[in-house]
Amino acid sequence: MEVVQVLHMNGGVGETSYANNSFVQQKVITMTKPITEDAITKLYCSTYPEEIAIADLGCSSGPNTFFVVSELIKVVDSARRKISQKSPEYHVFLNDLPGNDFNTIFRSLSIFQNKLREQLEPGIGPCFFTGVPGSFYGRLFRKNCLHFVHSSYSLQWLSQVPQGLESNKGNIYMASTSPPNVLKAYYEQFQQDFSLFLKCRSEELVDGGRMVLTFLGRRNDDPSSKECCYIWELLAMALNDMVLEGVIEEEKLNSFNIPQYTPSPAEVKYEVEKEGSFSIDQLEVTEVNWNAYQNETDLSDAFKDGGYNVAKCMRAVAEPLLFSHFGEAIIDEVFRRYREIVADPMSKEKTEFINVIVSLKKA
Repeated sequence: MEVVQVLHMNGGVGETSYANNSFVQQKVITMTKPITEDAITKLYCSTYPEEIAIADLGCSSGPNTFFVVSELIKVVDSARRKISQKSPEYHVFLNDLPGNDFNTIFRSLSIFQNKLREQLEPGIGPCFFTGVPGSFYGRLFRKNCLHFVHSSYSLQWLSQVPQGLESNKGNIYMASTSPPNVLKAYYEQFQQDFSLFLKCRSEELVDGGRMVLTFLGRRNDDPSSKECCYIWELLAMALNDMVLEGVIEEEKLNSFNIPQYTPSPAEVKYEVEKEGSFSIDQLEVTEVNWNAYQNETDLSDAFKDGGYNVAKCMRAVAEPLLFSHFGEAIIDEVFRRYREIVADPMSKEKTEFINVIVSLKKA
């Protein structure tokens, strides 16, 4: 699997699109706002730059893309008004892999810009937007050109499926039954990727530049613990059932592995300190329910079904990977079964995604 070519969220604005099934991610961004606002305020108030270059890495498409940007601009605009400072110009770089639906983003750009002007008082500086397709596990920008980097729910994705996973039979990710060498291969790929990410960003950020990074992660020291792997184990159950029924070839399943690693806070801290380009300002852990619509009111009957909500969310994320490996014919059936499978544990236990958030300053 060539991850750079096949990893992207479902595009467009249809029923199974990421744009319409990314409420979990929106909740996580909202929960992280105090950390993000603190970081961008410290950045701005330290030098009062005449222009601010912001990069959102792994921006995907849909409402969350502009939600992050608008919140950052609002914070800076509020800070500069308090001291009667002239507004900086904003240059926003939206980055994701080439398969991302950049067309949907830029079709809705004028709507976003008009809405932002309505929300802010006159005097805000111009905002320029640039799409930057490419992997963030490499250089994306010229040296010393960025002031602020944001990334949410992207850095858990690896640059490639780790090597040496042949013994991970029947699993599609790290699992309770995965051999130790599989866990080691995943961890080493994460170390290699995150270290390279930090090195590249340290070259692109100005001195004193800041980053706020949110990983899908875990609290537990065990990388195969339920809190980070269970959601994929349940999808593997659906696929294994289809193997038993002869719908999917066993060899096909055994050669499929998700290119993701969900780190602990300790692992994130270790890599940052080892790479050495950044100091840690904040490191926190939060959680959000698998079913983002839990506790929401005025929902249609469909959205009151937790299994339905989780299956839709996971389909928006995982369908391109499954489609690339297994083909289109199985997709609807896989997620029909997954909806039924995932509903059972959700009714009996606490099912949450763990988020690891780190705020960094270029040393």
